[in-house]
Amino acid sequence: MAMNFEQARQNMVENQVRPWDVLDARVLDALAQVRREEFVPPQYRQLAFADACLPIGHGQVMMKPVIEGRVLQALDLKPTDRVLEIGTGSGFLAACMAQLCAHVTSIDLQADFTAAARARLDAAGVANVDLVTGDAINGWQPQESFEAIVVTGAVWQVPPRFLGWLKPGGRLLAIRGESPAQQAVLLTQAGAGGFREEYLFETDLPYMAHAEPPRRFVF
Repeated sequence: MAMNFEQARQNMVENQVRPWDVLDARVLDALAQVRREEFVPPQYRQLAFADACLPIGHGQVMMKPVIEGRVLQALDLKPTDRVLEIGTGSGFLAACMAQLCAHVTSIDLQADFTAAARARLDAAGVANVDLVTGDAINGWQPQESFEAIVVTGAVWQVPPRFLGWLKPGGRLLAIRGESPAQQAVLLTQAGAGGFREEYLFETDLPYMAHAEPPRRFVF
């Protein structure tokens, strides 16, 4: 029997995401409108709405829908915001953010991720996302600053250079710490170079390349 993707999408929003305290109507609408099944690897299409992380290659995963919902809600994107996504992955989160803000710049180290995301976004008619292939942790420098930055893979520590890319009052969301008890944190610029930290929830994601914990030597 063919899967009813529209029913599965509605079930995902109402039975997974909303019960996890994602109540922002704009976020729920974005998750209901973007066709998630078109952004997962073809072999996982039938699992597009499962409450599970899905492998996408290069040791990375597509976040669970509930995590995506919480991330989108915490970012509190405005229609005029310009957003930087560090870690394009499948392109799904970029597509959702594009529904909520003015423009998304998304960078990924893997050229095949960037190419596949471009094809998916174009097929979905998403025109306000620019994709870049590069290393955001080492070397790449944006040509503008942003109201919001989201880091979609785990980092041991948030690179200070990321914080320098925020506009005054901007916010950065990252999954930070040591597996298997990483924390989603929202850092909001509070003036005079300071940041206010808000701990959102615990999760466990693969580390981004060049962002792993330091090696520990055992004697």
